[in-house]
Amino acid sequence: MERAVARIDLGALRANCERLRAELGDARLCAVVKANGYGHGALDAARAAVAGGASALAVATAAEAAELAAAGAAGRADPDGAGGARPESGVDLLTLGALTEAEVDVALGADSALSVWTPGFLDLLGARARALGRRARVHVKHDSGMGRLGAFDGEAVVRLARAVAADPDLELAGVWTHFATADEPDDDEGYFFEQLARFEPVAEAVHAEHPGVTVHAANSAAVFRSARSHFDMARCGVAIYGLDPFQLDPTAHGLTPVLSLRSHVAAVKRFPAGQSVGYGRRWRAPADTWVGVVPLGYGDGVRRALTNDCDVLVAGRRYPLVGTISMDNLTVDLGPETTVEPGAEAVLIGRQGEEEIRAEELAARLDTINYEVTTAILPRVPRRTTGDA
Repeated sequence: MERAVARIDLGALRANCERLRAELGDARLCAVVKANGYGHGALDAARAAVAGGASALAVATAAEAAELAAAGAAGRADPDGAGGARPESGVDLLTLGALTEAEVDVALGADSALSVWTPGFLDLLGARARALGRRARVHVKHDSGMGRLGAFDGEAVVRLARAVAADPDLELAGVWTHFATADEPDDDEGYFFEQLARFEPVAEAVHAEHPGVTVHAANSAAVFRSARSHFDMARCGVAIYGLDPFQLDPTAHGLTPVLSLRSHVAAVKRFPAGQSVGYGRRWRAPADTWVGVVPLGYGDGVRRALTNDCDVLVAGRRYPLVGTISMDNLTVDLGPETTVEPGAEAVLIGRQGEEEIRAEELAARLDTINYEVTTAILPRVPRRTTGDA
């Protein structure tokens, strides 16, 4: 028995990627495995995603790219970095975020493509590629309305693409954008389609001049919102983990949750009416009851804001979490009579019997998104894989 464990169903992750591939038709699937695979474990997630049909992997940082490359999960086959074509079976790697000069060298060493949106960074990238003796692959980013990284001016994006193509040390690999409201279904006639309309002529212009580039825009939500957003490739993160991009029910899109968070009941104690539990005495037994202590807390990533506002599954039933969540423990009200004994499994995310608690449920209670629920699970909770990737 482990104090706590996050179980990762790699078979479910693979199946989710197969589901997305079917939705995408001829477009490729890029699996986003940043932030330790949204808390699921980047390397295992990457391998399962590739087994499920992903032909590219995306991360946010150079260190994440280096981790995947060192494990052989992506990149070209020549370890000396001398260059040359990637094998047909190779998995493309793309670093999406902003990088410092030192991080550029790390990402290039991992054979990752990089994102560019300013002439200054393009000059730096060309110089570092020449110094390292390797040709750098580049994806030019258009800010079609997200308001973060990328060039707002579509003509500037086209000019940057030309500059990349003209540099012998660079390879123009793609042009892309990112949507701000794809996950808001009520936005059907709004901002999502405005962004798409801004990006389409930019993508068409770059594609016309450079037919080999990969055009990509869709995230998980956009894949299900509009086939018009699919282009040549979609970057899917949350959906490959069986999390619903619309914060509702993932099964409605044929997705299966990948992660479950499990612990056990370490102690069962009789509480007389009025007895309090936890810091600040934020819960007192309204009547005589039994309380179970579960050795899991905010030191593991269970948010303290769930105090008195969460259920835990024990013996196939829901029991209310009561009292303040502490760093290492939380408590549940087992009721006036119970058969639960120490050692019984406790589930915070996942299925037990006929009951299930999904990340979307916790996210709604926390007024956040399911992404944050899984990425918040801290490293001291071991990840244990199940299923066949």
